[in-house]
Amino acid sequence: MADRNHSRTMDPKTGFRYETRTYSCLRPPIPLPPPNQPLSVAEFCLSIFSSTSTDGATAFAVNSTTGQTLTYSQFVSQVRSLAYSLKRQYSLSQNDVAFVLCPSSLHVPVIYFALLSLGIIVSPANPLSSNSEIAHQIQLSKPVIAFATSQSYHKIPSLKHGTIILDSPEFLSLLTRSDIDDDITKRVKINQSDTAAILYSSGTTGRVKGVIMTHRNLIAMMAVIHHYNTIEAAGCDEPRHVTFFTVPLFHVFGFFTLLGSVLSAETVVLTERFVFAEMLRAVEKYKVTVMPVSPPLVLSFVKSDLTKKYDLSSLQAVGCGGAPLGQEVAQLFNKKFPNVLLVKGYGLTETGGGATTTAGPEEAAPSGTVGRLSENMEAKIVDSVTGETLPPGQRGELWLRGPVVMKGYVGDEKATAETLDSEGWLKTGDICYFDSEGFLYVVDRLKELIKYKAYQVPPAELEQLLHSHPEIADAAVIPYPDEEAGQIPMAYIVRNPGSRLSEAQVIDFIAKQACFYNFNRKYLFLFSLVAPYKKIRRVAFIDSIPKSPAGKILRRELVNCSTSGGLSKL
Repeated sequence: MADRNHSRTMDPKTGFRYETRTYSCLRPPIPLPPPNQPLSVAEFCLSIFSSTSTDGATAFAVNSTTGQTLTYSQFVSQVRSLAYSLKRQYSLSQNDVAFVLCPSSLHVPVIYFALLSLGIIVSPANPLSSNSEIAHQIQLSKPVIAFATSQSYHKIPSLKHGTIILDSPEFLSLLTRSDIDDDITKRVKINQSDTAAILYSSGTTGRVKGVIMTHRNLIAMMAVIHHYNTIEAAGCDEPRHVTFFTVPLFHVFGFFTLLGSVLSAETVVLTERFVFAEMLRAVEKYKVTVMPVSPPLVLSFVKSDLTKKYDLSSLQAVGCGGAPLGQEVAQLFNKKFPNVLLVKGYGLTETGGGATTTAGPEEAAPSGTVGRLSENMEAKIVDSVTGETLPPGQRGELWLRGPVVMKGYVGDEKATAETLDSEGWLKTGDICYFDSEGFLYVVDRLKELIKYKAYQVPPAELEQLLHSHPEIADAAVIPYPDEEAGQIPMAYIVRNPGSRLSEAQVIDFIAKQACFYNFNRKYLFLFSLVAPYKKIRRVAFIDSIPKSPAGKILRRELVNCSTSGGLSKL
């Protein structure tokens, strides 16, 4: 038992504080600008970028579909021109909301930075969303202006200042004004506590919510990236990174990665429509060094033979987030691509994407973990029944607190109160635990646990096992109603081409698997074959698993399909 003095200190291995029963980051804190200093995230990123030795002719963004390139000098010039045009021609006011409904293109970064520099709230959404989904998002964020393309503008209702269509001569004229008066935009005073963006949560377990992110939230994330850039620059003289964006710019993962790319003076490679083979071709052509990826893409890297047809030697690291990555898939990726660092992390839209990460090869090595707490972050593991805060090795709901945690949900005070407590703790809804060295492991979503009789079955555990089957390309596990058990685990399976895998073979495969409980990194306890309540009891075969742009399984669609009696809706 710890002595009294030790109980007041932080465990240097786990980050657990015995007095407060909270976890702290094991790395030194990173200083942030004074909170009262007027500062936008756009100004923060561009000021750091301008202090680098980047040539203005350096490519900022490349459209890999068309080959079109935007240099950094063109980017900065277009941001200034668009910001001036919006202020002068449209009379937009600070804290107005702009709805952005566009696929990834060279115009979207310009729009984001122009809006952020004016203190106008950016609210990006998926252009493939249905009319009813977009209507719900607009009802939440209440925009006064929108940006769209000729393919998506018809989904947007009439707004106060209308909709600007990106593929139109009018929009292009806003980017190339020569009569810019910078004083008009410089007079805008933006507080760090002001709202910068309204980002939409994925809605995988409920209706989409609008997450309010302040400039301070985003600056806190950018400060961490700048800190590591400084360390990296001091240790080597390698060319700046080239980042291929596999994640959409409207998603939190793509949104903050874009901000970080500008701050870091990187070249970003965008694509209008993601195709795996085209991505591999772009990696070879543009010498891509870094990629933010989702778990389904890591799975494609592991299972596809197309990777052998392209020169991927420039690739140094892939950062995986957005959804849980199976331990088996991570191990297979590391085996196939031993020279590519697989950086894992954990975050939510509500934390601007970043809460934990693996810093460097040593932290990236452990399998199954999403890393250690990021700088300036705190955590709790809370028993969802008793409310007790738990020490390392025990599972409970993860709570987070820190400068990246959202301000709340727009237009939804009830959901905000249910998610954020009075002390600033964000209840993530994820079942997790910290091991004996401060690494976080995500077990599953609290709301997605399957209630089989008196037991709780995490779908992610069974999905990881299913992904290890050589004939299974993808899989998802959902609860299926059962009169006797309440719910039973049901698997949706995507078979590899040519496979004749049957329902009985899938059920038997899981039943025969050995189940390991990863208590910590040093000791693995083999306690039995898969427990009877964790067996797959029903199987359906499907062409593809429905997922969000970030790779999260849309279980609601599968649940609705399973109970309606057909696959036609998918």
